[in-house]
Amino acid sequence: MKKKNKFQLNSKHLLIILTFVCISAAALTFTDVVSVGPVRNAVGFCIVPFQNGINEVGKWLTQKGQRFRNAENLSKENKELKNKIDDLTEQNNLLVQSQKELSDLQQLYQLDKDYSEYEKVAAEVIARNPGNWFHSFTINRGSNHGIEKDMNVIAGGGLVGLVTEVGPDWATVRSIIDDSSNVSAMTVSTSDTCIISGDLRLIEEGKLAFSQMNAASAVTVGEKLVTSEISDKYLKGILIGYVSEVTEDPNHLTNTGYLIPVVDFEHISEVLVIRQLKQTGGN
Repeated sequence: MKKKNKFQLNSKHLLIILTFVCISAAALTFTDVVSVGPVRNAVGFCIVPFQNGINEVGKWLTQKGQRFRNAENLSKENKELKNKIDDLTEQNNLLVQSQKELSDLQQLYQLDKDYSEYEKVAAEVIARNPGNWFHSFTINRGSNHGIEKDMNVIAGGGLVGLVTEVGPDWATVRSIIDDSSNVSAMTVSTSDTCIISGDLRLIEEGKLAFSQMNAASAVTVGEKLVTSEISDKYLKGILIGYVSEVTEDPNHLTNTGYLIPVVDFEHISEVLVIRQLKQTGGN
């Protein structure tokens, strides 16, 4: 039984047929014999969906490109804003630092005027003992600048302490809040004397204690306490602080109490050293 031969159309014949179809379609467009509407409809049916698809893809790519450009622009603007913020932060820090330095200098200037009868030398704090409080610290002036041991040191409106050790271009200061410090003080209004004792635990509450004040004294809260004339090392009349509490002792002879020092012993950067020693026979 013979097999039926399958119909095969080679490429040469296919090319001839397609050429004939194209020529015929072109000829029909120039004649009125056959309407071109159906042809156009058929072409539109095949091509329009494909073209719409291409348009949608184009729109999608355009939107993606625009979003990408927007993201790049936002990233660039964000980086510029961060740089501006960093610059402004740095400028603000410098301004705050300058204002603090100006405030400190103004305080020293006022302090210099308040104690104009004394010759003084300004110094900066360059080191301090560990801890939150300036109970002992080092300044950048020494014997080369006329500083001697036991000279009084002031800052921030009043008494800081005494010079305890001196080098050529440095000196150590022990403040009145140090546990080993005792200052003979007196009230401004009545000249009643007392002893102010250093206490690092008490200064955590922002105050110091005084004792041995005459119970008959009329001292009240808010009274000024200054260095007394009987102090062996401290010059007379340097402001120490203000009375915040007074209590009569059980012996009914003396009063004890607390004062708020005028100096901020947690923040000291510049001081004035009074270049004059107390002329007494004390140690």
